[in-house]
Amino acid sequence: MSTLLALDTATEACSVALLHDGKVTSHYEVIPRLHAQKLLPMIQQLLADAGTTLQAVDAIAFGRGPGAFTGVRIAIGVVQGLAFALERPVLPVSNLAVLAQRAFREHGVSQVAAAIDARMDEVYWGCYRETAGEMRLVGAEAVLPPEVVALPVDASGEWFGAGTGWGYAERIAVNLSESDAGMLPHAEDLLTLARFAWERGESIPADDAQPVYLRDKVATPKAR
Repeated sequence: MSTLLALDTATEACSVALLHDGKVTSHYEVIPRLHAQKLLPMIQQLLADAGTTLQAVDAIAFGRGPGAFTGVRIAIGVVQGLAFALERPVLPVSNLAVLAQRAFREHGVSQVAAAIDARMDEVYWGCYRETAGEMRLVGAEAVLPPEVVALPVDASGEWFGAGTGWGYAERIAVNLSESDAGMLPHAEDLLTLARFAWERGESIPADDAQPVYLRDKVATPKAR
């Protein structure tokens, strides 16, 4: 039975989750700007509580973005450091998909419009449908002004809005059954998606782990 570790620092939330001996445990805190200090101790505590060690981990999953530039870099740095040392593969997971998976877990919704506040008057946007317990992307993820986002062309039925991008709800011309603009990605849901990817053989070498920001030149100052 596989042991998988998942971690996420792409937003204000910092969370870790572990699948070991068929049981899932997790730790989640909303701690803006403290991710770098807290992440490794959280991982160590989670492993200790489960009575296991890093050496038992078969693969490490992480939120690969989109999200905060610094937060995504922290996750990749830690994941690569651990994975290189352990000689284990990694599983990159979209943070928009993680939001959709959390909405499915907490609200039982099967269609989710996930949106993360991208600052600069834009949102990270992705639409997801549930298939056999897994939230899957419909169309493409993008970074767009709130006024431009839309549901898939074949959209029907009820859609749930998840994520901080829904703070712009008044500017988004999408009809929802309900929304939660306070929802942040949780490593427990990242772990769920990673398990599907692991079973499909989608793990990659640690040195191939790359952030996904969706926005070009994310760290480049604007020309004056």
